[in-house]
Amino acid sequence: MTEAPAKQALRPRTAVERMHEYHPPLAGREGLRLDFNENTLAPSPRVQAVLRRVAAASLTRYPEREPVERIVADHFRLQPEAVLLTNGVDEALHLACETYLEPDDEVIVVTPTFSMYRLYAEMTGAAVHSVQAKPDLQFPYDDLRAAIGARTRLIMLASPNNPTGAVADSDFLLEIAAAHPQTALLVDEAYIHFHGDSVLAHTAAYENLIVARTFSKAYGLAGLRIGLLATHPQTMRFIRKVSSPYNVNSIALECLPDALADEDYIRWYADQVAQSLALAQQILCRIGVSFYPSHANFVLMRIGTRHRELVEAMRQRGVLVRDRSSDAGCAGCVRITLGTVEHTRAGLAALEASLKEIAWQPNM
Repeated sequence: MTEAPAKQALRPRTAVERMHEYHPPLAGREGLRLDFNENTLAPSPRVQAVLRRVAAASLTRYPEREPVERIVADHFRLQPEAVLLTNGVDEALHLACETYLEPDDEVIVVTPTFSMYRLYAEMTGAAVHSVQAKPDLQFPYDDLRAAIGARTRLIMLASPNNPTGAVADSDFLLEIAAAHPQTALLVDEAYIHFHGDSVLAHTAAYENLIVARTFSKAYGLAGLRIGLLATHPQTMRFIRKVSSPYNVNSIALECLPDALADEDYIRWYADQVAQSLALAQQILCRIGVSFYPSHANFVLMRIGTRHRELVEAMRQRGVLVRDRSSDAGCAGCVRITLGTVEHTRAGLAALEASLKEIAWQPNM
């Protein structure tokens, strides 16, 4: 009698075994949430009105993305063929990687930055080349230029960047797109409402320029999971092939037109963040906390060796902030989200009280 062959355990692809993991600290987020750069108040009143009247019958139908994509394209003065709505920016990044990356390709990311750039690239088996930000965490223009090589298939970067708040000049980004037409340049503009130097309007002129946007930050729709990819129509043909036809849920699609239409709300919220940023800088200077210049709705503070104690002390006061000390170049750093002035005042008061509680000194 022949012996049965040894059973082999089911294994994933090698790239999946090797890739890093991301575990967002979402559990137990009770209190004033200044840890995830969310809108600290609520979405537009117009969106809230839509949510109150959403018909149950609409949940029984598959979502129709195309009519809303036409509205979005019109709002941003783009061709409908240039726009793809996605399940948050996360899916947008995933689609770009799946469209362009082979296992032998190279991806460039500028660190520290959003962890999902690396993860989605690693998922394809591509090699990830990290270009470190300057010691002051500003954008490394010369180092990025020098890093681009024959194998570079995709560059992913955020402007403004998370967690630093630094920006990449739009003229530089267009220079890179023009100089390397064989390389896709994905610019994540999740925080663009707090800065404004966008390359979105240039996507029609550069086939390799891809812009990602989210409706989770200024618009306050993080729970609905809706984002946007915009690029040249010829490029979008291939990205759309990778996308699921029903990737965005019906409620998000019903809310998005009103979220876009209420421009007064977005201007108001962006102004609240601008006031909060000025207030935060003033108070941090007064109490001796070092921080990095920010063009987004958050500030990265350098606390030093007591960073974990500070995060826990603030949690005990009902205010959540994010420890970013494990990010490259961010040892001892904590990030605090800026929202409405009222919420920022409360967060900064908790920060000041917590620093006193842990007996923090500026030289720690």
